[in-house]
Amino acid sequence: MVKSCWKPSIEGDSRGCLDGLLWYKDMGQHVYGDFSMAVVQANSLLEDQSQLESGLLSSSSSGPYGTFIGVYDGHGGPEASSFINNNLFCNFKSFVSENQEMSTNVLRKAFLATEDKFLSLVRKQWLVKPQMASVGSCCLTGVICNGLLYIANAGDSRVVLGRSVRGAKEVIAMQLSTEHNASFDAVRDELRSLHPNDPQIVVMKHKVWRVKGLIQISRSIGDAYLKKAEFNKEPLLPKFRLHEPFRKPILSAEPSLLVHKLHPDDQFLIFASDGLWEHLSNQQAVRIVQTSPRNGIARRLVKTALKEAAQKREMRYSDLNKIDRGVRRHFHDDITVIVVFLDPHLINGSSCYNSPMSIKGGGRLASRC
Repeated sequence: MVKSCWKPSIEGDSRGCLDGLLWYKDMGQHVYGDFSMAVVQANSLLEDQSQLESGLLSSSSSGPYGTFIGVYDGHGGPEASSFINNNLFCNFKSFVSENQEMSTNVLRKAFLATEDKFLSLVRKQWLVKPQMASVGSCCLTGVICNGLLYIANAGDSRVVLGRSVRGAKEVIAMQLSTEHNASFDAVRDELRSLHPNDPQIVVMKHKVWRVKGLIQISRSIGDAYLKKAEFNKEPLLPKFRLHEPFRKPILSAEPSLLVHKLHPDDQFLIFASDGLWEHLSNQQAVRIVQTSPRNGIARRLVKTALKEAAQKREMRYSDLNKIDRGVRRHFHDDITVIVVFLDPHLINGSSCYNSPMSIKGGGRLASRC
């Protein structure tokens, strides 16, 4: 659809493995330690996309260096999440070079530039592919650079930090991202304050709070039909069209931003789409990472979530695994997990930048084991 500006590193092993609907990269190295990735498909077309880029974070050769993590949970189709996966990091590097430093504002600019380019694509394809206006994606990113962790999030994916407690064996879970889902009181209050003259801005539908009765999230990239009135008409399918016109965007691509100074007790980060958090609590996920071998830990988290999904439907995990994509969506969502370990000696010392890593989660890069 769009020519990607992303080029895979030849230095890092960017291959993964496929096992049915499960893709995984059990272990790899980033600038500040180890990482593990896994993705399981439930939809007919995989709507989750993800990436880890480690090494040079700008378009110039002068640095800075670090690790970029992205989890993109699409909805309505794979086009928006795929577009983000192929463009966001490139936009990010350009803004780092332009600003000559890393900052939350750089991440924000990268989000909004990616949004603008995707909406331009929707506009160009409006007459031949109008359904593109109803496609969108949550977007969660994290950047580790110079002892700081930068988080930007739009939607309901989540990043959780595992921090050890001195004098205790327990590792506590600290959620670092802010979620934008209408199930939260704060999100509904925000929407009502932004749209005071619209009593239907959030409504309960089938026991779930939804924005305009259509979508659960309040921030995303894409979803042009709820951002630009020009798409609220034919040939868009009637189920996506609002009866009343709107003058300002209903959804936003503006990310929530956070800067976290990394501490020697910060052990690891779990980035995941909401498919994981539907079945595991923050503390459950952190405990699994704490008590399990690093190798294959992302795959272990995915499988634990799948076992929980099967148990909720009173079926065996082995039977769930026999269900094909598409039908599988009735039992669980696409699930993406990236576990990033933090080596304090590398974060606070002189890291080696000789082996950049570039990997994208999912079937395209996978080779069967």
